[in-house]
Amino acid sequence: MYLCKVEKIGEIVIRVVGKSGNLELKPDNYDIRQIATILQDVEDLLYPNNKKDRPLITYDIQEGSVKHIFKTPIQYIIGFSAILGQIKASNSIDFLDLKTARAIESIQQLSQQKNYEFQFSTSLKNDIELSINPSTRFFRTENTWADAEFYFYGILKDAGGKNKVNIHLDTDDYGYLAIETGQNFLMDQEDNLLYKKFGVRVTGKQNLETGEIDTKSLNLVELINYNPKFDSDYLISLITKAKKNWKGINTDEWLSNIRGGYEA
Repeated sequence: MYLCKVEKIGEIVIRVVGKSGNLELKPDNYDIRQIATILQDVEDLLYPNNKKDRPLITYDIQEGSVKHIFKTPIQYIIGFSAILGQIKASNSIDFLDLKTARAIESIQQLSQQKNYEFQFSTSLKNDIELSINPSTRFFRTENTWADAEFYFYGILKDAGGKNKVNIHLDTDDYGYLAIETGQNFLMDQEDNLLYKKFGVRVTGKQNLETGEIDTKSLNLVELINYNPKFDSDYLISLITKAKKNWKGINTDEWLSNIRGGYEA
């Protein structure tokens, strides 16, 4: 007989303290938009990268003033608690990966906009592990990010947008990228771009310390026709051109010099 292993579950509690007008904050006067923001932020805090295969997260909202309660496997709670401790100790979020840092920034912005305090705790400890309020400044240091240029390759899956016009490129290395193009670029395209392989040259922000790319800052510079199939005619033409440069050179002697006398 085989027994199924039951995964131990832990909790994250985010208590929101503040007012709705003249009334103390509680679930009955807490707007659904703020709930949606917290749900998204917590998912990014717990699982910033691989959301497709992430474990289950359950949610409840309770009185006191407003308590957001999230449950997920304890091993991820342990990691999250360590992050909270490091943020509190360093009073900085520059060490976090991009999506995690953005989630903290989102909560910090909401705190300043609504004059709320967000108190983070977990089932690992009884005390508040981190407090975000209007007087804290959990934002990334701007000088750690610089303008850079990148090349990506993939299949163009979508194009357009009402306010922010972009293309969506499905890549193997970086996932699904949204790249801002501007309306005129798409209007000038005579051929259908969708479901074809392209390379793109883009500008965006890159972290000077970690090399991480801010994928939400990408702007199109050039769309490149990309065909990864082997082209024998093209290869032969390159070899023919290269032969002119090798004219009069003893290839055996050149190779021996490159090897430094070493024989394979």
